[in-house]
Amino acid sequence: MQEPVLEESDLVLIHALQIAPRATWTEVAGVLGTTATTLAQRWDRLRSRGLAWVTAHPSARGETVGLGFVEVDCEPGATDEVLAWLCRDPRAVTIDQSARGRDFVVTVMTPDLPSLTHFLLDELAHRPGVQRQRTRLATGVHRQGNDWRLDALAPGQRTALEKIGRATRPTTVTPLPAGSGPLVEELAKDGRATAAELARVTGRNPATVRRQLAKVIASGALSFRCEVARETSYWPIHCDWLARVPTTEWDRTLAALATLPELRLCVTTTGETNMLITVWTRSLTDLLRVERLVSEKLPWLNVVESVVNLRTLKRMGWLVGENGRATGEVVVPSALSSE
Repeated sequence: MQEPVLEESDLVLIHALQIAPRATWTEVAGVLGTTATTLAQRWDRLRSRGLAWVTAHPSARGETVGLGFVEVDCEPGATDEVLAWLCRDPRAVTIDQSARGRDFVVTVMTPDLPSLTHFLLDELAHRPGVQRQRTRLATGVHRQGNDWRLDALAPGQRTALEKIGRATRPTTVTPLPAGSGPLVEELAKDGRATAAELARVTGRNPATVRRQLAKVIASGALSFRCEVARETSYWPIHCDWLARVPTTEWDRTLAALATLPELRLCVTTTGETNMLITVWTRSLTDLLRVERLVSEKLPWLNVVESVVNLRTLKRMGWLVGENGRATGEVVVPSALSSE
């Protein structure tokens, strides 16, 4: 059965929360020209159907976070077992199944590089059913999923929401305050949770939670993002480019790629290719258009491999169903630990 397409009002709301994920309904309503009650009801409907959700995840721009992209091949008949294990593992934050070359690609995020090394060399390499793995370590994160935007708001609305979003968006990253683990775990499940809601769920004093929540957000150790079920977003095609770019051209390349509305992720990495670029496009034909555009404008960028990902099973800790919708089950990333 074909997935229902999101209504224009849904896209506008999701775009607004992509820019300012923790803005109050009153603030968003003032920009969109509607009421807070209407927006809250619409959001509850989208969230309950798994069409959109707000989560908090470890900031990939933190200097100590270990981040790697792992291509995994399984022994015949072992794919389901390995996937089930990875889906439950808090270090495997995102899992994609691609059209060629590997059984799946896993984004692994840990609190530090030694933890990442232990996972890759001591656990994944010896996991029953895993035949081989190939890892690219991130050396720099230049664009990530919470930077990607729908194209549903008017320019004036975008400007107003950016101003609201900047008010709570730290410019530096510091460690999470001690004892904030329970709050952080709940924010991973609902990135829009208020201090009152967090106090109720954790059983803590509301005033204490309010102060601690402010410190958690101010640390910059968390990134908040509004996600959307890709298949219903008008951007259903997910493609990864493994590219080789001369280091002398990195700055110019990153600046040019940042102008692409299709750009979802851009990371410099170790390995035979040194840049991982992810785009979401409206169709396979549109993907070809974007590839040609990049080839014409950036002739020094050599796309060694272009891989279309057919299915996402997990996205930043959230388990995702075959139709692209969030199941509501969240495996909180281990890199969110404040201990």
